[in-house]
Amino acid sequence: MERYSTAIARPATQGLATNKLIRNTYSLLALTLLFSAFTAGVSMTLNLPHPGILLTLAGYFGLLFLTHKLRNSAWGLAAVFALTGFMGLTLGPILSAYLAMPNGGQTVMLALGGTGAIFLGLSAYVLTTRQDFSFIGGFVMVGVLVAFLAGIGALIFALPGLALAVSAMFVLLMSAFILWETSNLVHGGETNYILATVSLYVSIYNLFTSLLHLLGAFSGDD
Repeated sequence: MERYSTAIARPATQGLATNKLIRNTYSLLALTLLFSAFTAGVSMTLNLPHPGILLTLAGYFGLLFLTHKLRNSAWGLAAVFALTGFMGLTLGPILSAYLAMPNGGQTVMLALGGTGAIFLGLSAYVLTTRQDFSFIGGFVMVGVLVAFLAGIGALIFALPGLALAVSAMFVLLMSAFILWETSNLVHGGETNYILATVSLYVSIYNLFTSLLHLLGAFSGDD
């Protein structure tokens, strides 16, 4: 009887831990998105220039590395806000450029709405069905690497067609990444809410900027 009670208690405990992980992740994600929007607004208000691709990548990977190093301490939270705040600063000049275009406001709102709909829809699907998407992890990682290198090539050689193709790839890949990371939260593949928050934030950021690029091109703003 004691063994039977223990067997029941373990899944219950695991379920509580998973629910707490999911709750902490989405709470922190909401706060980081708000903070990122705030820093983007500050950047737009001050009319700050874009730092450039090299400084953006250096800041992103540097703060990402710091977040991973501090993920198990209270300083990890500070690193998360430093990372997302920095990314908000880099987003501000991009938004300012789009808003200065004839249909820019509509384009930004469509990209924002599309990002929200995709994220909420995919997250809700995984959380509701509990389907395991761990099998797509390798494909997503390889795809992101290929798309990233292709994006660098499009930027260096000024190939707008390739840049559009990369944005389309990122929309698909970030959608798959959201499925994968949410599945990890549900099935125990990810147990650190700080790292889970960063993964989901980066997915949302890339999804939004990719949709913005595509919608801007199709509306004639780019």
